[in-house]
Amino acid sequence: MTTFVALDFETADRDRDSACSIGLVRVENNQVVDSTHYLIRPPRRQFEFTHIHGITWNQVMNQPTFEQRWPQIADFLAGTDFFVAHNASFDRSVLYACCKAYNIPQPDPEFICTVQLARKAWNIRPTKLPNVCEYLGIPLKHHDALSDAEACAQIAIAAYPLVLAKDTAKTL
Repeated sequence: MTTFVALDFETADRDRDSACSIGLVRVENNQVVDSTHYLIRPPRRQFEFTHIHGITWNQVMNQPTFEQRWPQIADFLAGTDFFVAHNASFDRSVLYACCKAYNIPQPDPEFICTVQLARKAWNIRPTKLPNVCEYLGIPLKHHDALSDAEACAQIAIAAYPLVLAKDTAKTL
């Protein structure tokens, strides 16, 4: 049985340690079994991307930091074979930067990118998340971390018989 977590971060500023929101969707045997969303207080009050995701300092100033949220996040990630994200290099870099900022060992599972999955499975271009969701008929509230993570989970589930079942996570 394959288990993976689709995840999506929203950041407050250009620094990768500025996670202000995370959406997590757990998939076991190609079925969504759990999902959650957390707001996170970033290390700085500066919010450069409110115009993209709508999150402000006032919404997160009393929320737990990444370090304080980590036990909940780690529990959700436990036992996964791999992680899935759209433009995975970004979400991987945010996860690793937040872990580094608080001296948390970074999780081991590999990341699979749904941009690459969509190109390989359906030859979709352009492959921005709204494009892929439109092609597959997946509802999306773009830049809402939970909605983006749910979309990534659905993309990976749809691509599984076409790509993931034939390839290993490390070759994607």
